[in-house]
Amino acid sequence: MAIYLTATGVHKPAYKISNDELVATFNTYVDAYNQEHAQAIAAGEKQALQYSTSEFIEKASGIKSRYVIDKKGILDPQIMAPIFPARKLGEELSVMAEMGLAALQDALKNANLSADELDGIICASSNFQRCYPAIAIEVQHAIGMTHGFAYDMNVACSAATFGIAQAVGSIKAGLGKKIAVLNVEITSAHLNWRNRDSHFIFGDIAAATIIEQSDTPKGYEILDSKLYTQFSANIKNEYGFMDRSEFLAAGTPMYDDLKEPVSDKLFLQEGRKVFREVCPKVSEIITTHLSENAISPQQIKRMWLHQANINMIDLILRTVVGKDADKAIAPVVIAEYGNTSSASPVVAFHETQEGVDAGDLCVMCSFGAGYSIGSVLLKKAN
Repeated sequence: MAIYLTATGVHKPAYKISNDELVATFNTYVDAYNQEHAQAIAAGEKQALQYSTSEFIEKASGIKSRYVIDKKGILDPQIMAPIFPARKLGEELSVMAEMGLAALQDALKNANLSADELDGIICASSNFQRCYPAIAIEVQHAIGMTHGFAYDMNVACSAATFGIAQAVGSIKAGLGKKIAVLNVEITSAHLNWRNRDSHFIFGDIAAATIIEQSDTPKGYEILDSKLYTQFSANIKNEYGFMDRSEFLAAGTPMYDDLKEPVSDKLFLQEGRKVFREVCPKVSEIITTHLSENAISPQQIKRMWLHQANINMIDLILRTVVGKDADKAIAPVVIAEYGNTSSASPVVAFHETQEGVDAGDLCVMCSFGAGYSIGSVLLKKAN
């Protein structure tokens, strides 16, 4: 029996922030910072902060908006961080599990499955709010799945494709026939909203993917997976990313002076280095993967790529398929959602399958910190 990707589900938070809203808050903060440190700036002891603009954000990234679990704190120039209270484990569902549960319920509905038909749950995300017990096990309990297994795994923005590969491997090893992969991303908590180069990048979301072994073709047959990692510190995020939001909710800020940019526990990247180093390698991995399966790039109907940056997506498409490639091959959802880290290629897949017909060959590829790159080859079954 073949193994198929049969359904996906998405849960997006209730709040949405436009570029204009984000820029207004950021620039208010910049004015306050520059005024407070005017003497030090004049003396050359501090560097004046520069304004952000909606035009700059859209040109640099393609992003126009993003969804977040808390809007009020992020748009407060005195705070500029999401605020949500800590939840007592065992008495309340954690924020991550709550979002993952909603996405999984959506995916199960789309797959016409019940929770007890699942044999496993893998929560594959770029951030986890705790070491253990696993978020996946919490979701397993919450959804009423009374057998099987669940575990967490982290490969940064590549976690979706790596998780799909692990689900396929588990099925081939006889550990189950139906496995769900969750990508739960509360990226608003790890983002430094006071950093002009990155304050606009991320959005919160949860996605779920159902992987099934079946003797009846359905969804997309998973033909092959290819995984690659190489160490780099050009993208990093230290443990404890949610502490700031929970401390703020309790009225005890984690940092003594929230007027200064904070970075020790938050997302940091060397953006230009990442662009130069990651894009060629992603193109190489996809091209090699296709060649290993006797598939030419021109046969690919869709490339659902990590929605990191519209310029990265465009470069990878042109490098793999050709400089005149139809941009519809690599659809973009980053304008509405922003970069949703590991969930992003699944969100793109979930929303842009129109025009893919039975027999069409497709690629889902994610890439990110590590460096890590995952490529999954798919064939539309029906």
